[in-house]
Amino acid sequence: MADPLKVAIVGAGPAGLAAAEVLSEAGVAVTVLDRMPSPARKLLMAGRGGLNLTHTEPLETFLSRYGAARGRLEPAVRAFPPEAVRAWCEGLGQTTYAGTSGRVFPTAMKAAPLLRALLARLAARGVTLLSRHAWTGWSAEGALAFDLPGLAPLHLAPDAALLALGGASWPRLGSDAAWVPLLAARGLGLSPFRPANCGVLVPWTDHLRDRFAGTPLKRIALSFDGRTVRGEAVITAGGLEGGAVYALSAAIRDRVAAESAATVTLDLRPDLPAEEVARRLAAPRRGQSLSNHLRRTLALPPAAIALLREGGVPPEAAVKALELRVTGVSGLDRAISSAGGLRWEEVAEDFALPRLPGLFAAGEMLDWEAPTGGHLLTACLATGRAAARGVLARLGAGLESSP
Repeated sequence: MADPLKVAIVGAGPAGLAAAEVLSEAGVAVTVLDRMPSPARKLLMAGRGGLNLTHTEPLETFLSRYGAARGRLEPAVRAFPPEAVRAWCEGLGQTTYAGTSGRVFPTAMKAAPLLRALLARLAARGVTLLSRHAWTGWSAEGALAFDLPGLAPLHLAPDAALLALGGASWPRLGSDAAWVPLLAARGLGLSPFRPANCGVLVPWTDHLRDRFAGTPLKRIALSFDGRTVRGEAVITAGGLEGGAVYALSAAIRDRVAAESAATVTLDLRPDLPAEEVARRLAAPRRGQSLSNHLRRTLALPPAAIALLREGGVPPEAAVKALELRVTGVSGLDRAISSAGGLRWEEVAEDFALPRLPGLFAAGEMLDWEAPTGGHLLTACLATGRAAARGVLARLGAGLESSP
C-alpha cells in the first residue's frame, strides 16, 4: 500500500483548520504548524463577543458584502454557504441561533467549545498539530523551513503545502504578516495591509476625552457618503469604535487616505423625526440649564450632551446631524480585520499559487475584506475548504466523502 499523501498547513486559524478537516477526511496525512503556543487565538478572542459565525441574510446580499473580491470568493462561499456553516457547527455538537439582526451565533456564545470539538475531530483523524513553529521560508534545498525555540530548525518537504497565515490585525494573536517579505522575495504581488472594521480618530477636546472615554452611545445612527447605519458606538480616547462605526470604516478609511480627513454625521436620536426634535426643544426651559433641558426633553445621556457641546452648533440643528471630523482610523493593532494581502492575480481558481508549484493559500492572507456580521469567518472557512479541495485535485487524491 502506498504511503498517504502528505500536506503541510501553515497557520492554525479557521482557514487552516477547515483545510485540515477536508484533507484528513480524504485520507491525507496532515501536519498543521503555527507559530503561537496554541491554535486559533484570534477565533477565541472573537468568541469573547459571542462568536458571530455567519448571517441569515439572502445569499446574494451576503455575497455582495465582499465588494471587489466577490468574484473570487463567490465559488468558495457558494460551496460552503451560511446554512452549511450552521450545519457544520451542529455536526460538532454546537447548536446555533440567529439573533434579531440575522447574525448567527453558537448557543454557547463562546468559541472554545466549538474549537475543542474541531480539534478533537482532527486529532481522531490523525492530524498533527505543531505549535511554536514559525515559518521562515525555504531551506537551500527548497523545503519549508520552521524556527523552533531552543531547537534546530525544522525542514519539511510535503507533497503540497497550504498557507493560511492570516492578515495583519491583532498581531499579538498570531497574524503578524511576517510572511509578507517571504512571498515578496519570491516575486509575488501583495497589496499593503490596511485596517478594516476599525475605529475612527476624532480630535476630541480634553474635557470630552477625560470624562467620557469608554462611554457607550446607544441607539444612534452614523452616516457617511450617503449611507446610514443604526447601532451603537463607544467614545474612546482617540475617537469612536463600535458596530455602527465598523460598518462605515472602509469608506471612511479610503476617504481619509485620499483627502486627509472625512466628515461623518451622527444622529443622536434616530428614532425621532427632526420635526419632533425641534418641537421638544422649543418647549419652555422654565429656568433649566441647556443640559437639563436636553436630558428632559430628548432623554439624551451626558455623553451625548457633551458631544453636542463639542460641535458648537445649536442643539436643534445638531441632535439629528452632528458633524464629526475624522482625521484617521485606528491601526492594525486594534482593527478587527485587515484589507490587503496576497493579490488575486497570484492565486489560481483552485487557490494554488502558480509561481510557487505545490503551494496554496487561503483565508485572510488573501486580498479581500468584509464587514462584521459573520462574513469574515464564513469566507475564511470557505476558502480553507476550497483550497484543500484544490490540493486534492492537483495531487489526484479526489474526495471520498464530504465532511
